[in-house]
Amino acid sequence: MYRSHNCGELNASNINTEVTLAGWVQKSRDKGFMNWVDLRDRYGITQLIFDESRTDKTVFELAKTLGREFVIQVKGTVIEREAKNKNISTGEIEILVSELTILNTALTPPFTIEDETDGGEDIRMKYRYLDIRRNPVKNSLLFRHKVAMEVRKYLSDLDFCEVETPYLIKSTPEGARDFVVPSRMNEGQFYALPQSPQTFKQLLMVGGMDKYFQIVKCFRDEDLRADRQPEFTQIDCEMAFVEQEDILNVFEGLTRHLLKEIKGIEVDKFPRITYDYAMKTYGNDKPDIRFGMKFGELNEFAQHKEFPVFNTAELVVGIAVPGAGNYTRKEIDGLIDWVKRPQVGASGMVYVKCNEDGTYKSSVDKFYDQDDLTNWAKATEANPGDMIFVLSGPANKTRAQLSALRMELATRLGLRKPEEFAPLWVVDFPLLELDEESGRYHAMHHPFTSPKPEDMALLETEPGKVRANAYDMVLNGNEIGGGSIRIHDKATQQLMFKYLGFTEEEAKAQFGFLMDAFQFGAPPHGGLAFGLDRLVAILGGQETIRDFIAFPKNNSGRDVMIDAPAAIDDAQLKELHIKIDSI
Repeated sequence: MYRSHNCGELNASNINTEVTLAGWVQKSRDKGFMNWVDLRDRYGITQLIFDESRTDKTVFELAKTLGREFVIQVKGTVIEREAKNKNISTGEIEILVSELTILNTALTPPFTIEDETDGGEDIRMKYRYLDIRRNPVKNSLLFRHKVAMEVRKYLSDLDFCEVETPYLIKSTPEGARDFVVPSRMNEGQFYALPQSPQTFKQLLMVGGMDKYFQIVKCFRDEDLRADRQPEFTQIDCEMAFVEQEDILNVFEGLTRHLLKEIKGIEVDKFPRITYDYAMKTYGNDKPDIRFGMKFGELNEFAQHKEFPVFNTAELVVGIAVPGAGNYTRKEIDGLIDWVKRPQVGASGMVYVKCNEDGTYKSSVDKFYDQDDLTNWAKATEANPGDMIFVLSGPANKTRAQLSALRMELATRLGLRKPEEFAPLWVVDFPLLELDEESGRYHAMHHPFTSPKPEDMALLETEPGKVRANAYDMVLNGNEIGGGSIRIHDKATQQLMFKYLGFTEEEAKAQFGFLMDAFQFGAPPHGGLAFGLDRLVAILGGQETIRDFIAFPKNNSGRDVMIDAPAAIDDAQLKELHIKIDSI
């Protein structure tokens, strides 16, 4: 037995107990006649003491050779600690060591393995196995485990069955690039790694597994960012014999359960807003509603006033920033420069100070009087002491620019509080979106999403106005999940493929198996998938998902620890029927 207890559980009630511990040397303090060693494992730290007058001489001398991260086993007696440490659970005791075994030596780590480390991100990613020993990363992984267990518990209690689906599948158009895998036994043919288990979970509904879930790896070959990895994990769910309301209720319940069990927070309200309202009011389809700053459209009050910038704009829109009326000109100019950055792309910005006496001072006073500015304040719900920022231009671009500014200002003002949670549903998405370059429609979610029944007739005449029977769960300005009611009959699915530009032959080649299955009694069904990585990060109070993944990739999609992706040798290429000169 390597250990009778772990390094985080001993306390004063264990005094005079003989124990065996094992772990890593965190640090040691040699005072000549006495040596203290902090022993660490996943559960905590226990202080060991080697005393020249009480410890066997051989053991005492061996203790002096211990270095950081040596793996050791000790036997000894729990005694009361003279200098108590209230910051750790074992701070009342220490172990008077009688036996010491070095299980493995260790090189000096390339960075300090402590909560506050001197290691930069690149070096910590290269030695990720060492980084995991640090409490912040270790605790993030334990936190992820806790969330996953609560998900499984909640769904299992509702009779959901976890079913594994294949990883080697057929390439299908789902919006992002597939990772492909060459087949050795089928020359010139390839598997794809799944972007989601979409078609398989629909087939499970045809198979009668009326409540399915899976915590599953998915893969998308797309550009990376802080909340995106080439491989990610979904909480994937599907239900049969349901309507939209049934699904929303189940996953509101899951979200409530997680917030209560993980964070101790009760959430009553799950507002529901339409996609059109979200875009018009917040400029994006995943609004953060922990704070206000709703958009106020100003065309009616800002155009036809001799100001050509506004007169020629498709949209003039503003937000009222609470308490920002005291911003200096330098701060305002800094924000103007911020919105002009290529990442945002605005050409400029107008501002209005809302004075405490009810008057207004703007950067366009030459063109607008106090009555005009009063109307701007009403439209943006501005109060005395606030600042109104106004952008103009093409409607979609301008809304996106103002949305970016809204989020930046909220961050600067401390309004995006990580311990405050504001979930909502966004519903009634467009079914199709037009690609201006190709002139073709694409599915906004995926080609299996059902149109709203009342909009079916518009598919022939105005496909851009057809609403999807789809919904997204948004939490704190992040889309954490999305889903839809699916098409469950062959005729409607064929019609959808037609409007997406598939020929009958292409549709049959890509999805013939699914349409065939629909002919054998497919029930009405729908589902939803939560992004586990993102959900865990938000619940953990972070924006980035990387620290909640055991072995993440960097921003270039590389695993710098194992040096992947990497070249393969000529023999492997030949076996896979891949011509070397084609690479």
